[in-house]
Amino acid sequence: MACPRVTCLTPDEIENIHAASLWILERVGIRIFSTEARDILSKAGAKVEGETVYLPPKLVETQIKKAPAEFTLHARNPARSVRIGGDNFVLAPGYGAPFVSDLSRGRREGTIEDFINLVKIAQACSNLDLASGILTEPNDVPEEIRHVKMLEASLKYSDKCLMGSPYGKKKALDTIHMAEVVFGREFLESHTVLITLINTLPPLSLDGRMAEALIEHARHGQAVIIASMAQAGSTSPVTISGTLAQINAEILTGITLAQLVKEGAPVIYGCASHPVDMRNGAMAIGAPETALITISGAQMAKYYGLPCRSGGALTDSKIVDAQAAAESMHTLMATALSGVNFVLHAAGILETYLTMSYEKLVIDDELCGMVRRLRRGFAVDENGLALQAIAEAGPQGFYLDKMHTLHNFRQENWEPRLLNRENYSHWAEEGKDLAAIAFSRWQEILACFEPPGLGKDLERDLNAFIEKVEKG
Repeated sequence: MACPRVTCLTPDEIENIHAASLWILERVGIRIFSTEARDILSKAGAKVEGETVYLPPKLVETQIKKAPAEFTLHARNPARSVRIGGDNFVLAPGYGAPFVSDLSRGRREGTIEDFINLVKIAQACSNLDLASGILTEPNDVPEEIRHVKMLEASLKYSDKCLMGSPYGKKKALDTIHMAEVVFGREFLESHTVLITLINTLPPLSLDGRMAEALIEHARHGQAVIIASMAQAGSTSPVTISGTLAQINAEILTGITLAQLVKEGAPVIYGCASHPVDMRNGAMAIGAPETALITISGAQMAKYYGLPCRSGGALTDSKIVDAQAAAESMHTLMATALSGVNFVLHAAGILETYLTMSYEKLVIDDELCGMVRRLRRGFAVDENGLALQAIAEAGPQGFYLDKMHTLHNFRQENWEPRLLNRENYSHWAEEGKDLAAIAFSRWQEILACFEPPGLGKDLERDLNAFIEKVEKG
Protein backbone atom coordinates (compact mmCIF):
# COMPACT_ATOMS: atom_id res chain seq x y z
CA MET A 1 0.00 0.00 0.00
CA ALA A 2 1.15 3.55 -0.74
CA CYS A 3 1.64 5.91 2.18
CA PRO A 4 -1.65 7.83 2.69
CA ARG A 5 -1.73 11.56 1.94
CA VAL A 6 -2.16 14.06 4.75
CA THR A 7 -4.81 16.81 4.63
CA CYS A 8 -5.77 19.92 6.59
CA LEU A 9 -9.01 21.11 4.98
CA THR A 10 -12.45 19.52 5.07
CA PRO A 11 -14.53 19.52 1.86
CA ASP A 12 -16.65 22.39 3.21
CA GLU A 13 -13.54 24.43 4.03
CA ILE A 14 -12.23 23.90 0.50
CA GLU A 15 -15.53 25.19 -0.89
CA ASN A 16 -15.37 28.20 1.43
CA ILE A 17 -11.87 29.11 0.25
CA HIS A 18 -12.93 28.71 -3.38
CA ALA A 19 -15.97 30.96 -2.83
CA ALA A 20 -13.85 33.55 -1.01
CA SER A 21 -11.36 33.63 -3.88
CA LEU A 22 -14.11 34.17 -6.44
CA TRP A 23 -15.50 36.99 -4.28
CA ILE A 24 -12.03 38.60 -4.20
CA LEU A 25 -11.63 38.37 -7.97
CA GLU A 26 -15.10 39.76 -8.68
CA ARG A 27 -15.27 42.48 -6.00
CA VAL A 28 -11.67 43.45 -5.16
CA GLY A 29 -9.99 42.59 -8.46
CA ILE A 30 -6.37 41.94 -9.35
CA ARG A 31 -3.93 44.46 -10.77
CA ILE A 32 -2.18 43.25 -13.93
CA PHE A 33 0.73 45.28 -15.30
CA SER A 34 0.42 44.01 -18.88
CA THR A 35 -1.78 45.57 -21.55
CA GLU A 36 -1.78 42.33 -23.55
CA ALA A 37 -2.92 40.26 -20.57
CA ARG A 38 -5.64 42.76 -19.67
CA ASP A 39 -6.89 42.78 -23.27
CA ILE A 40 -7.09 38.97 -23.35
CA LEU A 41 -9.10 38.92 -20.13
CA SER A 42 -11.30 41.83 -21.20
CA LYS A 43 -12.25 40.14 -24.47
CA ALA A 44 -13.27 37.06 -22.48
CA GLY A 45 -15.68 39.07 -20.31
CA ALA A 46 -13.61 40.47 -17.44
CA LYS A 47 -14.15 44.06 -16.38
CA VAL A 48 -11.05 46.24 -16.66
CA GLU A 49 -10.64 49.57 -14.92
CA GLY A 50 -7.20 51.00 -15.51
CA GLU A 51 -4.76 48.26 -14.49
CA THR A 52 -7.26 46.43 -12.27
CA VAL A 53 -9.12 43.44 -13.66
CA TYR A 54 -12.34 42.04 -12.16
CA LEU A 55 -13.02 38.45 -13.13
CA PRO A 56 -16.57 37.02 -13.14
CA PRO A 57 -16.83 33.67 -11.29
CA LYS A 58 -18.24 31.91 -14.36
CA LEU A 59 -15.24 32.94 -16.48
CA VAL A 60 -12.78 31.58 -13.92
CA GLU A 61 -14.63 28.33 -13.30
CA THR A 62 -15.09 27.70 -17.02
CA GLN A 63 -11.43 28.27 -17.91
CA ILE A 64 -9.77 26.31 -15.10
CA LYS A 65 -11.70 23.21 -16.19
CA LYS A 66 -9.87 23.35 -19.53
CA ALA A 67 -6.42 22.83 -18.00
CA PRO A 68 -5.06 19.28 -18.17
CA ALA A 69 -4.92 17.16 -15.02
CA GLU A 70 -1.65 15.57 -16.17
CA PHE A 71 0.98 16.10 -18.82
CA THR A 72 4.42 14.81 -19.79
CA LEU A 73 7.49 17.02 -19.53
CA HIS A 74 9.90 15.69 -22.14
CA ALA A 75 13.64 15.62 -21.54
CA ARG A 76 16.40 15.60 -24.13
CA ASN A 77 17.06 12.04 -22.99
CA PRO A 78 13.65 10.35 -23.31
CA ALA A 79 14.47 8.11 -20.33
CA ARG A 80 14.55 11.27 -18.19
CA SER A 81 11.07 12.50 -19.19
CA VAL A 82 8.58 12.83 -16.34
CA ARG A 83 4.82 12.75 -15.91
CA ILE A 84 3.40 15.68 -13.92
CA GLY A 85 0.08 15.28 -12.13
CA GLY A 86 -1.78 12.34 -10.65
CA ASP A 87 0.31 10.80 -7.89
CA ASN A 88 3.63 11.57 -9.57
CA PHE A 89 6.42 13.20 -7.55
CA VAL A 90 8.87 15.27 -9.60
CA LEU A 91 11.84 16.90 -7.88
CA ALA A 92 13.79 20.00 -8.95
CA PRO A 93 16.74 21.70 -7.22
CA GLY A 94 16.79 25.12 -5.57
CA TYR A 95 15.91 28.14 -7.68
CA GLY A 96 16.71 31.83 -7.76
CA ALA A 97 19.40 32.18 -5.06
CA PRO A 98 21.77 35.13 -5.63
CA PHE A 99 24.42 33.57 -3.38
CA VAL A 100 26.19 30.22 -3.17
CA SER A 101 28.19 28.61 -0.40
CA ASP A 102 30.53 25.70 0.22
CA LEU A 103 32.80 24.65 3.04
CA SER A 104 36.00 25.75 1.34
CA ARG A 105 35.03 29.18 -0.01
CA GLY A 106 32.13 30.22 2.21
CA ARG A 107 29.18 32.40 1.15
CA ARG A 108 29.60 34.55 -1.96
CA GLU A 109 27.78 35.85 -5.03
CA GLY A 110 26.97 33.16 -7.56
CA THR A 111 28.91 33.05 -10.84
CA ILE A 112 28.52 31.18 -14.11
CA GLU A 113 31.18 28.76 -12.87
CA ASP A 114 29.03 28.04 -9.82
CA PHE A 115 25.97 27.65 -12.01
CA ILE A 116 27.74 25.07 -14.21
CA ASN A 117 29.02 23.22 -11.15
CA LEU A 118 25.52 23.06 -9.67
CA VAL A 119 24.09 21.77 -12.96
CA LYS A 120 26.70 18.99 -12.96
CA ILE A 121 25.96 18.06 -9.35
CA ALA A 122 22.19 18.08 -9.95
CA GLN A 123 22.71 15.92 -13.04
CA ALA A 124 24.51 13.38 -10.83
CA CYS A 125 21.87 13.48 -8.06
CA SER A 126 19.82 10.32 -8.52
CA ASN A 127 16.62 11.72 -6.99
CA LEU A 128 16.44 15.02 -8.88
CA ASP A 129 14.47 15.08 -12.14
CA LEU A 130 15.74 18.49 -13.26
CA ALA A 131 19.17 20.13 -13.36
CA SER A 132 17.91 23.39 -14.80
CA GLY A 133 16.31 26.68 -13.82
CA ILE A 134 18.05 29.45 -11.89
CA LEU A 135 20.16 27.24 -9.65
CA THR A 136 21.97 30.44 -8.72
CA GLU A 137 22.11 33.85 -10.33
CA PRO A 138 25.37 34.00 -12.33
CA ASN A 139 26.11 37.57 -11.32
CA ASP A 140 29.21 37.82 -13.54
CA VAL A 141 27.07 37.41 -16.69
CA PRO A 142 25.25 40.48 -18.07
CA GLU A 143 21.58 40.39 -17.17
CA GLU A 144 20.40 40.70 -20.77
CA ILE A 145 22.04 37.37 -21.79
CA ARG A 146 21.99 35.57 -18.45
CA HIS A 147 18.93 33.49 -19.37
CA VAL A 148 20.51 31.99 -22.50
CA LYS A 149 23.83 31.25 -20.76
CA MET A 150 22.00 29.39 -17.99
CA LEU A 151 19.94 27.32 -20.42
CA GLU A 152 23.05 26.67 -22.52
CA ALA A 153 24.81 25.23 -19.46
CA SER A 154 21.76 23.12 -18.58
CA LEU A 155 21.69 21.70 -22.11
CA LYS A 156 25.42 21.00 -22.31
CA TYR A 157 25.85 19.42 -18.89
CA SER A 158 22.52 17.71 -18.31
CA ASP A 159 20.00 15.61 -20.21
CA LYS A 160 17.26 16.03 -17.60
CA CYS A 161 14.13 18.18 -17.98
CA LEU A 162 14.49 21.93 -18.55
CA MET A 163 13.12 25.22 -17.26
CA GLY A 164 12.46 28.29 -19.41
CA SER A 165 12.77 31.98 -18.59
CA PRO A 166 9.98 33.90 -16.82
CA TYR A 167 11.50 37.34 -17.37
CA GLY A 168 9.36 38.86 -20.10
CA LYS A 169 8.33 38.12 -23.66
CA LYS A 170 11.76 38.28 -25.32
CA LYS A 171 13.53 36.08 -22.80
CA ALA A 172 10.70 33.58 -22.81
CA LEU A 173 10.89 33.38 -26.61
CA ASP A 174 14.68 33.06 -26.50
CA THR A 175 14.45 29.96 -24.30
CA ILE A 176 11.61 28.55 -26.41
CA HIS A 177 13.72 29.02 -29.56
CA MET A 178 16.72 27.36 -27.87
CA ALA A 179 14.50 24.39 -27.07
CA GLU A 180 13.37 24.40 -30.68
CA VAL A 181 17.00 24.15 -31.83
CA VAL A 182 17.55 21.09 -29.64
CA PHE A 183 14.21 19.29 -29.95
CA GLY A 184 13.13 20.44 -33.42
CA ARG A 185 10.19 22.69 -34.31
CA GLU A 186 7.79 19.88 -35.11
CA PHE A 187 8.42 18.13 -31.80
CA LEU A 188 8.10 21.39 -29.85
CA GLU A 189 4.76 22.20 -31.47
CA SER A 190 3.19 19.03 -30.05
CA HIS A 191 5.19 18.32 -26.88
CA THR A 192 6.00 20.11 -23.64
CA VAL A 193 9.76 20.42 -23.11
CA LEU A 194 9.98 23.51 -20.89
CA ILE A 195 8.46 24.36 -17.54
CA THR A 196 8.58 27.94 -16.24
CA LEU A 197 7.92 29.50 -12.86
CA ILE A 198 5.52 32.44 -13.03
CA ASN A 199 5.22 34.20 -9.68
CA THR A 200 2.35 36.53 -8.89
CA LEU A 201 3.04 39.80 -7.08
CA PRO A 202 1.19 39.64 -3.76
CA PRO A 203 -1.08 41.14 -2.76
CA LEU A 204 -3.35 40.67 -5.77
CA SER A 205 -1.05 41.76 -8.59
CA LEU A 206 0.67 40.21 -11.60
CA ASP A 207 3.94 41.68 -12.88
CA GLY A 208 4.00 42.64 -16.55
CA ARG A 209 7.12 40.62 -17.40
CA MET A 210 5.73 37.52 -15.72
CA ALA A 211 2.37 37.95 -17.47
CA GLU A 212 4.05 38.26 -20.88
CA ALA A 213 6.25 35.21 -20.25
CA LEU A 214 3.17 33.26 -19.16
CA ILE A 215 1.41 34.21 -22.39
CA GLU A 216 4.31 33.14 -24.63
CA HIS A 217 4.90 29.81 -22.90
CA ALA A 218 1.18 29.00 -22.94
CA ARG A 219 0.90 30.06 -26.59
CA HIS A 220 3.66 27.57 -27.49
CA GLY A 221 2.19 24.76 -25.38
CA GLN A 222 4.94 24.93 -22.76
CA ALA A 223 4.16 24.45 -19.08
CA VAL A 224 3.82 27.25 -16.55
CA ILE A 225 3.81 27.02 -12.78
CA ILE A 226 1.61 29.81 -11.50
CA ALA A 227 2.65 30.44 -7.91
CA SER A 228 2.07 32.98 -5.20
CA MET A 229 4.85 33.59 -2.70
CA ALA A 230 2.80 35.62 -0.25
CA GLN A 231 4.14 36.43 3.20
CA ALA A 232 1.37 35.89 5.74
CA GLY A 233 1.15 38.99 7.90
CA SER A 234 2.95 41.18 5.34
CA THR A 235 1.71 40.65 1.78
CA SER A 236 -1.29 38.49 2.71
CA PRO A 237 -3.52 38.16 5.79
CA VAL A 238 -1.80 36.82 8.90
CA THR A 239 -4.36 34.02 9.11
CA ILE A 240 -3.65 30.92 7.07
CA SER A 241 -7.18 30.70 5.68
CA GLY A 242 -7.05 34.36 4.60
CA THR A 243 -3.71 33.77 2.91
CA LEU A 244 -5.13 30.71 1.15
CA ALA A 245 -8.11 32.71 -0.15
CA GLN A 246 -5.85 35.46 -1.50
CA ILE A 247 -3.18 33.28 -3.10
CA ASN A 248 -5.85 31.03 -4.60
CA ALA A 249 -7.37 34.10 -6.28
CA GLU A 250 -3.98 35.06 -7.70
CA ILE A 251 -3.24 31.55 -8.96
CA LEU A 252 -6.67 31.13 -10.54
CA THR A 253 -6.13 34.39 -12.43
CA GLY A 254 -2.94 33.04 -13.99
CA ILE A 255 -4.56 29.73 -14.88
CA THR A 256 -7.52 31.56 -16.46
CA LEU A 257 -5.15 33.71 -18.53
CA ALA A 258 -3.18 30.68 -19.71
CA GLN A 259 -6.30 28.85 -20.85
CA LEU A 260 -7.60 31.91 -22.68
CA VAL A 261 -4.29 32.10 -24.55
CA LYS A 262 -4.40 28.40 -25.48
CA GLU A 263 -7.05 25.98 -24.31
CA GLY A 264 -5.42 22.97 -22.68
CA ALA A 265 -2.11 24.74 -22.03
CA PRO A 266 -0.30 22.77 -19.30
CA VAL A 267 -0.34 24.59 -15.96
CA ILE A 268 0.67 23.76 -12.40
CA TYR A 269 -1.03 25.21 -9.34
CA GLY A 270 1.86 26.70 -7.36
CA CYS A 271 1.60 27.04 -3.60
CA ALA A 272 4.75 28.70 -2.20
CA SER A 273 3.68 31.03 0.60
CA HIS A 274 5.09 31.42 4.09
CA PRO A 275 4.51 33.27 7.35
CA VAL A 276 6.42 36.34 8.50
CA ASP A 277 8.32 36.23 11.76
CA MET A 278 6.65 39.13 13.55
CA ARG A 279 9.70 39.73 15.74
CA ASN A 280 11.86 40.86 12.81
CA GLY A 281 9.66 40.97 9.69
CA ALA A 282 11.61 38.19 7.97
CA MET A 283 9.96 35.48 5.89
CA ALA A 284 10.09 32.13 7.71
CA ILE A 285 10.16 29.35 5.12
CA GLY A 286 11.10 26.62 7.62
CA ALA A 287 8.09 27.32 9.84
CA PRO A 288 5.28 24.84 10.59
CA GLU A 289 2.82 27.29 9.01
CA THR A 290 4.66 26.76 5.71
CA ALA A 291 3.82 23.07 5.98
CA LEU A 292 0.16 23.85 6.70
CA ILE A 293 -0.05 26.14 3.66
CA THR A 294 1.67 23.50 1.51
CA ILE A 295 -0.74 20.75 2.56
CA SER A 296 -3.78 22.99 2.07
CA GLY A 297 -2.51 24.25 -1.29
CA ALA A 298 -2.15 20.67 -2.50
CA GLN A 299 -5.78 20.07 -1.52
CA MET A 300 -6.94 23.14 -3.45
CA ALA A 301 -5.03 21.97 -6.54
CA LYS A 302 -6.64 18.54 -6.33
CA TYR A 303 -10.05 20.20 -5.91
CA TYR A 304 -9.51 21.87 -9.29
CA GLY A 305 -8.10 18.69 -10.83
CA LEU A 306 -4.69 20.28 -11.39
CA PRO A 307 -1.08 19.29 -10.74
CA CYS A 308 0.42 21.04 -7.71
CA ARG A 309 3.80 22.61 -7.04
CA SER A 310 5.30 23.53 -3.69
CA GLY A 311 8.66 23.91 -1.99
CA GLY A 312 10.78 21.06 -0.68
CA ALA A 313 13.76 21.04 1.67
CA LEU A 314 13.34 24.60 2.96
CA THR A 315 15.24 26.26 5.78
CA ASP A 316 16.01 29.65 7.24
CA SER A 317 19.37 28.44 8.54
CA LYS A 318 22.46 30.17 7.20
CA ILE A 319 24.69 27.07 7.28
CA VAL A 320 24.41 23.30 6.92
CA ASP A 321 23.60 22.52 10.54
CA ALA A 322 20.98 20.88 12.76
CA GLN A 323 18.49 23.70 12.09
CA ALA A 324 18.88 23.19 8.35
CA ALA A 325 18.32 19.45 8.72
CA ALA A 326 15.29 19.78 11.01
CA GLU A 327 13.49 22.44 8.98
CA SER A 328 14.33 20.86 5.63
CA MET A 329 13.01 17.43 6.54
CA HIS A 330 9.93 18.97 8.16
CA THR A 331 8.96 20.94 5.04
CA LEU A 332 10.00 18.17 2.64
CA MET A 333 7.86 15.62 4.48
CA ALA A 334 4.83 17.91 4.35
CA THR A 335 5.35 18.33 0.63
CA ALA A 336 5.84 14.62 -0.02
CA LEU A 337 2.87 13.44 2.04
CA SER A 338 0.38 16.05 0.82
CA GLY A 339 0.40 14.86 -2.79
CA VAL A 340 2.40 17.73 -4.31
CA ASN A 341 3.46 16.76 -7.84
CA PHE A 342 6.29 19.17 -8.65
CA VAL A 343 8.78 20.13 -5.95
CA LEU A 344 10.85 23.23 -6.61
CA HIS A 345 13.62 23.84 -4.06
CA ALA A 346 13.81 20.11 -3.36
CA ALA A 347 17.55 20.42 -2.71
CA GLY A 348 20.24 22.94 -1.87
CA ILE A 349 18.48 25.96 -0.39
CA LEU A 350 19.78 27.84 2.66
CA GLU A 351 19.03 31.24 4.18
CA THR A 352 15.38 31.68 3.20
CA TYR A 353 15.97 31.16 -0.56
CA LEU A 354 19.02 33.46 -0.66
CA THR A 355 21.82 30.88 -0.81
CA MET A 356 22.41 27.69 -2.76
CA SER A 357 24.72 25.31 -0.89
CA TYR A 358 26.92 22.78 -2.65
CA GLU A 359 26.88 20.51 0.42
CA LYS A 360 23.16 20.83 1.06
CA LEU A 361 22.40 20.00 -2.56
CA VAL A 362 23.81 16.50 -2.19
CA ILE A 363 22.49 16.06 1.36
CA ASP A 364 18.97 17.03 0.32
CA ASP A 365 19.16 14.64 -2.62
CA GLU A 366 19.60 11.92 -0.01
CA LEU A 367 16.61 13.24 1.96
CA CYS A 368 14.59 13.16 -1.26
CA GLY A 369 15.46 9.48 -1.59
CA MET A 370 14.16 8.89 1.93
CA VAL A 371 10.81 10.56 1.27
CA ARG A 372 10.45 8.81 -2.11
CA ARG A 373 10.76 5.55 -0.20
CA LEU A 374 8.20 6.68 2.36
CA ARG A 375 5.71 7.68 -0.34
CA ARG A 376 6.06 4.30 -2.03
CA GLY A 377 4.80 2.41 1.01
CA PHE A 378 4.90 -1.38 1.03
CA ALA A 379 3.00 -4.38 -0.28
CA VAL A 380 0.72 -6.50 1.88
CA ASP A 381 0.58 -9.61 -0.29
CA GLU A 382 1.89 -13.16 -0.29
CA ASN A 383 5.49 -12.09 -0.82
CA GLY A 384 5.25 -9.21 1.65
CA LEU A 385 3.72 -11.29 4.42
CA ALA A 386 6.63 -13.74 4.05
CA LEU A 387 4.88 -16.66 5.76
CA GLN A 388 7.12 -19.28 4.18
CA ALA A 389 10.26 -17.42 5.35
CA ILE A 390 8.76 -17.08 8.84
CA ALA A 391 8.04 -20.81 8.90
CA GLU A 392 11.59 -21.60 7.73
CA ALA A 393 13.15 -19.42 10.41
CA GLY A 394 10.83 -20.55 13.18
CA PRO A 395 11.16 -19.43 16.81
CA GLN A 396 14.57 -17.83 17.54
CA GLY A 397 15.48 -18.27 13.87
CA PHE A 398 17.54 -16.12 11.50
CA TYR A 399 16.64 -14.35 8.25
CA LEU A 400 19.95 -13.16 6.79
CA ASP A 401 20.52 -16.53 5.11
CA LYS A 402 17.02 -16.90 3.66
CA MET A 403 16.35 -16.63 -0.10
CA HIS A 404 13.36 -14.39 0.66
CA THR A 405 15.73 -11.85 2.20
CA LEU A 406 18.10 -12.06 -0.77
CA HIS A 407 15.29 -11.55 -3.26
CA ASN A 408 13.63 -8.63 -1.44
CA PHE A 409 16.08 -6.53 0.54
CA ARG A 410 17.10 -4.18 -2.29
CA GLN A 411 13.51 -3.40 -3.14
CA GLU A 412 12.29 -3.15 0.46
CA ASN A 413 15.15 -1.29 2.15
CA TRP A 414 16.36 2.18 1.23
CA GLU A 415 20.14 2.49 1.51
CA PRO A 416 21.90 5.81 2.21
CA ARG A 417 24.99 7.05 0.44
CA LEU A 418 25.94 9.88 2.81
CA LEU A 419 24.13 9.20 6.08
CA ASN A 420 26.26 7.03 8.38
CA ARG A 421 24.97 3.82 9.97
CA GLU A 422 28.31 2.31 10.99
CA ASN A 423 29.17 1.55 14.61
CA TYR A 424 31.07 4.20 16.54
CA SER A 425 34.52 2.65 16.27
CA HIS A 426 34.27 2.33 12.49
CA TRP A 427 32.90 5.87 12.14
CA ALA A 428 35.64 7.23 14.41
CA GLU A 429 38.36 6.12 11.98
CA GLU A 430 37.55 9.24 9.96
CA GLY A 431 35.10 11.00 12.27
CA LYS A 432 33.59 13.27 9.59
CA ASP A 433 30.29 15.02 10.12
CA LEU A 434 27.65 15.03 7.38
CA ALA A 435 28.64 18.41 5.93
CA ALA A 436 32.25 17.23 5.51
CA ILE A 437 31.07 14.01 3.86
CA ALA A 438 28.87 16.04 1.50
CA PHE A 439 31.82 18.33 0.71
CA SER A 440 33.84 15.29 -0.42
CA ARG A 441 30.88 13.95 -2.39
CA TRP A 442 30.28 17.03 -4.55
CA GLN A 443 34.01 17.37 -5.22
CA GLU A 444 34.06 13.75 -6.36
CA ILE A 445 31.09 14.42 -8.68
CA LEU A 446 32.82 17.37 -10.35
CA ALA A 447 36.15 15.54 -10.65
CA CYS A 448 34.56 12.54 -12.37
CA PHE A 449 31.83 14.35 -14.32
CA GLU A 450 31.24 13.35 -17.93
CA PRO A 451 28.74 15.55 -19.79
CA PRO A 452 25.94 13.75 -21.63
CA GLY A 453 26.89 15.64 -24.80
CA LEU A 454 24.77 17.48 -27.33
CA GLY A 455 26.47 16.35 -30.52
CA LYS A 456 28.49 18.61 -32.79
CA ASP A 457 25.59 19.71 -35.02
CA LEU A 458 23.29 20.66 -32.15
CA GLU A 459 26.07 22.43 -30.28
CA ARG A 460 26.97 24.40 -33.42
CA ASP A 461 23.35 25.48 -33.97
CA LEU A 462 22.90 26.34 -30.31
CA ASN A 463 26.09 28.43 -30.25
CA ALA A 464 24.93 30.27 -33.36
CA PHE A 465 21.63 31.19 -31.71
CA ILE A 466 23.36 32.35 -28.51
CA GLU A 467 25.78 34.52 -30.53
CA LYS A 468 22.74 36.10 -32.20
CA VAL A 469 21.19 36.92 -28.81
CA GLU A 470 24.51 38.32 -27.52
CA LYS A 471 24.76 40.67 -30.50
CA GLY A 472 21.22 41.92 -29.78
